[in-house]
Amino acid sequence: MTKKLFTVLVLLVGSAAAQNTASNARPRASDLGLKVGILSTGALDAITDVAGVEVGHTTIIRGDDVRTGVTAILPHPGNLFREKVPGAVFVGNAFGKLAGSTQVNELGEIETPILLTSTLSVPRVADALIDYMLALSGNEDVESINPLVGETNDGYLNDIRGRHITREDVFAAIKNAKSGAVEEGSVGAGTGTVAFGFKGGIGTSSRRLPPKLGGYTVGVLVQTNFGGVLTIAGAPVGRELGRYYLREELQQEGSATDRGKGSVMIVIATDAPVDARNLKRMAARAMLGLGRTGASGSNGSGDYAIAFSTAQQVRIRSQDKASLRHIEVLQNDAMSPLFLAVIEATEEAVYNSLFRATTITGRGHTVEALPIEKTTEILKKYGAIK
Repeated sequence: MTKKLFTVLVLLVGSAAAQNTASNARPRASDLGLKVGILSTGALDAITDVAGVEVGHTTIIRGDDVRTGVTAILPHPGNLFREKVPGAVFVGNAFGKLAGSTQVNELGEIETPILLTSTLSVPRVADALIDYMLALSGNEDVESINPLVGETNDGYLNDIRGRHITREDVFAAIKNAKSGAVEEGSVGAGTGTVAFGFKGGIGTSSRRLPPKLGGYTVGVLVQTNFGGVLTIAGAPVGRELGRYYLREELQQEGSATDRGKGSVMIVIATDAPVDARNLKRMAARAMLGLGRTGASGSNGSGDYAIAFSTAQQVRIRSQDKASLRHIEVLQNDAMSPLFLAVIEATEEAVYNSLFRATTITGRGHTVEALPIEKTTEILKKYGAIK
């Protein structure tokens, strides 16, 4: 390795490490004493509270204009093509590029890791995901793969036209995926995103139903890159901070700090035995959680939710005749508590994406992180926290 190349690699690693350290120093919603909803969280308050779910990131920060990445969500660590999970996609607004969604909704199955990335990198990420799946042991005879890849547009901070994500970046995100605590904020697919005029990113949360309701867990992970009037647990944070959608038009002064554009990807996991039809109903409820945060649902916002179940009894196993038998799944009347769990976890995941995100500069633009001290004062003012 040449000295010059070594120096570049050190700078890249150092930059990412410094950013991650800053992110780790910022609180989550719960650290501020914020209680979202009525249900209890899982032990980690993360999508990985659903047993078997793993999350991995590749964060790419290079030079002055590359701020992008990949986030991988694995429903389980095995061969997903040979052991598919039931899944569904709900579309709140279809201004986006969610590769693989139509087959998921047609068959009710997810057969690859779920990858999130930058808009123009979706085809390259999907191609790399196909490479990864075809190379897995046991897939030697596979002739069709349905890669599931979602996106938001990080072009304000990132050289999106450069399509800098490589096959190696995709493989790294998948292979580095793990259970346990999930890194949040300006990482992975959230490295270059913007939400409510502040730095957005990756956020996660979970809810656990009481034993009387089955004791099931619901976990949510979001990639936030959308606009609106930020509201946290009912407190008008965006309005108080003077940064919100339509501010310029309403006050007829100043400059637009949030044009309401962007998108959001929401990934929902549960260990409840739920079929694809009711998973789609769960995914639809994520939009209610999104609404609680003040999202504007604008014309240019691609709002998608992907839901899957990890329950062993509902998995679709290749060449397993037993999978054709009648499977006991939760019926409609049992779904309402799970709907509420999705709403609450989605809302808190969005907050965590903002609280944990760090200020990022790219392409000559700087997007500030949500100011923790001022936000805390506002939350206290409106009784959201003590």
